[in-house]
Formats: sequence, structure tokens, C-alpha cells
Amino acid sequence: MSVNFEYYKIFYYVAKYKSITQAASLLYSSQPSISRMIKILEQELGCTLFIRTRKGVALTPEGEELFDHVAPACEELFVGEELLSRSYGLQGDTIRIGASETALRCFLFDNLELFYAEHPAIKLKIYNHTASEALENLKNGNVDLAVVSTPLELVPPMRMTRLLPIQEICICGPRYQHLLDHAIELEELVRYPLITLAKGTRTRAFYENFFERHGQILNPDIEVETSDLVLPGVRANLGIGFIPETFAHVPLEREEVFQLKLKEDIPERYVCLVEDTSKQPGLAARLLIKYLTAHGSSDSSNTP
Repeated sequence: MSVNFEYYKIFYYVAKYKSITQAASLLYSSQPSISRMIKILEQELGCTLFIRTRKGVALTPEGEELFDHVAPACEELFVGEELLSRSYGLQGDTIRIGASETALRCFLFDNLELFYAEHPAIKLKIYNHTASEALENLKNGNVDLAVVSTPLELVPPMRMTRLLPIQEICICGPRYQHLLDHAIELEELVRYPLITLAKGTRTRAFYENFFERHGQILNPDIEVETSDLVLPGVRANLGIGFIPETFAHVPLEREEVFQLKLKEDIPERYVCLVEDTSKQPGLAARLLIKYLTAHGSSDSSNTP
């Protein structure tokens, strides 16, 4: 009898966590796929390995006997794989990352620096996309993972993990300093020139919804293609804009721009890791995914 090792690996995860759902998450797969492979393994072995319970699944006596032999073998292989990856640095492996401007500057670059220091032989290809472009490339298999900011519209097999909360602020240039003496409402703000990202971007949709919830229509005077262009426009007194607070620290300290106090609270956004669970990423990509989630909030879901 020659059984594919992947079936034993799946059996190990389901048995260890007593959950098909959790096994699917850890193996970057789907529940139907995991269930199907368990069924194939049972057919090849000629016995039932699991029974369903209210909390998940439990091993049958045959399953327990098999697990006693499979578990040590799998765990030894996993240790060997990890040791090899550390010893040889995954020589030549390439990770393709689709990332939005906000995600790159607020989270990804700092963490990639630390990851790359641990795995210098891994090659990185970073594609600076809008969130929509990054997700489309992930769906088409052109990148291994996407790191983008909310809001996101996801459906399975896409899975999102929140990595970092982002708070955005409203900023103005010296020309509009007279607005600093009071808390400003959106109703007043719309009377001034506004700088936003172009229509069709996730950030633009976020602010259109924000304004709409407070009875206002966002009608900017200047549209820019990327978030890093908002700050120069504000600094040049072309209008008032919204940027992540972390982008504004230095120009605020230098008094090149100023933070306006809004009466309405800007909702929190998140930098998120998005994976396509229908595809199995390579070892290098799995190491990066594990690294990023360990440095994030580990709040994951199949949809936002």
C-alpha cells in the first residue's frame, strides 16, 4: 500500500486539533478539500478514522491507533523541514507580495527588514498595487499573498488576518491654520478644497461612506493616484486631506502641516494580510505568513 503523505499530514492536523475547520486554516486549504482527502484516506485504508461530534471530530479506535504512528513521523518531518530552512536559508526561493502604499509604509517594510535579516537568501518581489489590484493578482496566482488596508470585500476562499490598526487624521497646510481654533464638522469641512485618492480606490470609498454617514457628500477638488501624494498636496496649500497618523509625524513636528480636530470620529482601519486558501503557498511564503501574523493581531476571518 502506497498512500500519499499529504493525506497523512492532513489526518495529523485534523486529529491533533479535533477540527476540520482549524486544520483547513492551518494548511491554507478549504474545509471541503480537507474532508474529501480524509475520505480518500479512509477508502485507501479501508476503515473509518473520524466520527463527527458537536464540537468537531473525534478519532475512532482505528484512528487513534493510526495517529500513534503518524504523529511522531509528521512531527519529525516538520522539525527537519524547519531546520533545513534555517540552515540553507531557502536558497533561491522567491516570495511575491502584492501590497498597497499604506500597508507598505505603515507595516510591511519594517517587518520585512526583520524577516529578511533572518532569511537573507530568500528573494522578495514586492508589487505596489491598489488594494483591488493586489487582491486580483492574488486571485489569479500572480502573487503569493497580499498586504492591504481595509475596507475590503472578500469571499471564500480568501482569508483576511488583521495585522495593524491604522488611525487616520485630517491635515491642512499653513493657509488653513485659522481652522485650528475650533473642532470642525464635516458640514464645514466640505466648504474647503479637499484632496483625496481617485474614485474607485478603497480609500476613496471609505471616505465617501464616512461623509455619507454624516449627511455630507465628498466632492474633492483634487484627486491623486496614491496615498503618498496627499501630503505634498496639503503641504503646498492645495487643499485639506486625510492620511494615516504615522505618515504625518515628521511634517507635524516641523509645522509643515497641521492636524485639524474633527467633531466626527474617523473610523479605524486595518492593515491586513490576505491569503487565497485554495492555493498552497511555498515554504518561504508560509514562513513569511507565519512571521507577519505573529507580529499582528491574529484576528482572522474568511470575510471582513
